[in-house]
Amino acid sequence: MPILSELENQITPHNGDRTEDCQDRYLFDRMANMIEPEFSLEKGLIHLNHAAVSPWPRRTVEAVKAFAEENGIRGSLGYPRWLKTEEQLREQLRKLIHAPAIEDIALVKNTSEALSFVAYGLDWQAGDSVVITDQEFPSNRVVWESLQDQGVSVRKARLNQHVSPEEAIMAETDDSTRLVAISSVQYASGLKMDLARIGRFCRKRKILFCVDAIQSVGALPMDVQAIHADFLAADGHKWMLGPEGLGVFYCRSEIRPCLKLTQYGWHMLEALGEFDRQEWKAAESARRFECGSPNMLGVHGLHASLSLLLDIGIPVVEEAIRQRVDRLVTGLQAIPDIEILSDLRPDRRSGILTFHHHRLSDATVHEALSRRGVFCARRGGGIRLSPHFYTPLEAIDRTLKWVTEC
Repeated sequence: MPILSELENQITPHNGDRTEDCQDRYLFDRMANMIEPEFSLEKGLIHLNHAAVSPWPRRTVEAVKAFAEENGIRGSLGYPRWLKTEEQLREQLRKLIHAPAIEDIALVKNTSEALSFVAYGLDWQAGDSVVITDQEFPSNRVVWESLQDQGVSVRKARLNQHVSPEEAIMAETDDSTRLVAISSVQYASGLKMDLARIGRFCRKRKILFCVDAIQSVGALPMDVQAIHADFLAADGHKWMLGPEGLGVFYCRSEIRPCLKLTQYGWHMLEALGEFDRQEWKAAESARRFECGSPNMLGVHGLHASLSLLLDIGIPVVEEAIRQRVDRLVTGLQAIPDIEILSDLRPDRRSGILTFHHHRLSDATVHEALSRRGVFCARRGGGIRLSPHFYTPLEAIDRTLKWVTEC
């Protein structure tokens, strides 16, 4: 079934109320007109792996092509215009995470680089501790474990052994805790954290709060001020639908001077572009973390991808993802021998759903789905599915049918 004809059934209010029909119709039409020309995956491919690396929208493909062609024909003659695109990208990212100012946004290579700025920028003392969880992706684990030679210990909160994940994290903190570093959504299970609760706890106790938001930004609303984040990092190649090699690093303005710089170059100077000046100082803005030339190809790609998400609106994107995950949950629960491993409580759900087949190995199920063109992943002791807002419902139904036939 074409995407256009699906939309009215896909985006409905949580309570099913259709009294505001005019407003709903505007929403359907607006979203439909944007989606239809944007995604044209290879016939037979069902992409349910947005928690890994996402396909690009058509506008992103065209933006990268145009940038490459311009380079080939005119070189860097258009650099002043490219800088305006870069500035627009910073504003898009500011909006996505509700940062107070564009000066709080740094463009980084990836989440790991951003987390490393925090890990190696703080002035640690022997005996300090960092609290993470026992379900973190390696990027939000090894960077903190690498501090052990400075006398810093890493404590892992066991999320499944307390009344709530937040209580598990808070229980691991004590007077030695300098930083709490967690993922907003756990990569394997899709568990969504109550970031505001953790942030309030940390701020009250003067513990720094660092959020790996790679599985949230672009799929779920994010507000760094509401969650009291001191630092936030996210790559652009997952839910933001952008190229690999470019992400965002937010650092609260009051904290920026406290991070020792570990990289230096022309681009992080306050007097940007004054190449003959001998005296220098680091930029007061988050650009201080950008030591060298920007990834302009990535800038143009991510700028295009975010224009789609922001035009549609993250609340609409969130609702569309929720309905696709709902459809997967309902279908999987009706299949014998299937156990859903993800937490299904409404406040814990995200765009990630992981399930396990009790009769068949994960490898067998994954291979069977892959042969049918379903792009998914083996994670967290099961098969991880992660649809995005544009994923056709018919593709969800085909996937469920093939799980049944495994």
